[in-house]
Amino acid sequence: MKNLLLTTAIALTIAMPAYASGTHDGGHGAAKAEAHGADGHSDNHADMMMIGMPGDASKVDRTINITMVETDDGKMLLEGDEMTFEKGETIRFVIENKGEQEHEFVLDTVERNADHKIEMAKMMMEHDDPNRITLDAGASGEVIWTFSNDGAFEAACLMPGHYESGMYRAVAVGEHAMKADMKMAVAEVQVAQADVEYTKGKVTKVDAKGGKVTIDHGPLLNLDMPAMKMVFRADEAMISKLSEGQEIEFVAEPVKGKLTVTQLK
Repeated sequence: MKNLLLTTAIALTIAMPAYASGTHDGGHGAAKAEAHGADGHSDNHADMMMIGMPGDASKVDRTINITMVETDDGKMLLEGDEMTFEKGETIRFVIENKGEQEHEFVLDTVERNADHKIEMAKMMMEHDDPNRITLDAGASGEVIWTFSNDGAFEAACLMPGHYESGMYRAVAVGEHAMKADMKMAVAEVQVAQADVEYTKGKVTKVDAKGGKVTIDHGPLLNLDMPAMKMVFRADEAMISKLSEGQEIEFVAEPVKGKLTVTQLK
């Protein structure tokens, strides 16, 4: 009997610290939270608080209809109702993708969208966040969101080349609603200039009729592509600035699935 009691006491003594280590303040739960913050998601959560929080479907104030479209001239757009809201409103965004490509609808701060756009250009990342939805061609879905803070925000598709093709909209909340257009104009410049990496190259052929230009270029760092000679798409305005034998510095990005010259220095 003594041996049995002694064995039980020793077992309990060993087990108690193990039990406490999983429940005390700063234990495994805190470590998990710190690890989660280390990968950058904690900053995203802070920005989500700036734009608001997931809404309650039973408390929706109104519905905003948004359509994703692709035009014949290469533009990608978020068409639909005006996105000007009162602080505290809960909105049901009903989004339909009428294009031929996959698109996403992201509600966030302009700064976060700019950062995410650059990341998406380097690698396609899948997200599962309440402030965004990704839709295949022909699909539809919804985002329910409560705008708990005043501010000038943005709805956008951050897939490579889609933002540059026009797929973004101003979102204005509260006292910032009247200033949304001005802030959006400033944001466009900031996004266009954010971490742009120009590539040096030499134009070897210009096909104005076909809207194509052949460039012998160095590494495309923003697309993680090596130096080579290749054909790019370019719009009429861009083609008019190019000639065979010209040394250039340029930016190329995917637009409607085609590598396209989007900027010249």
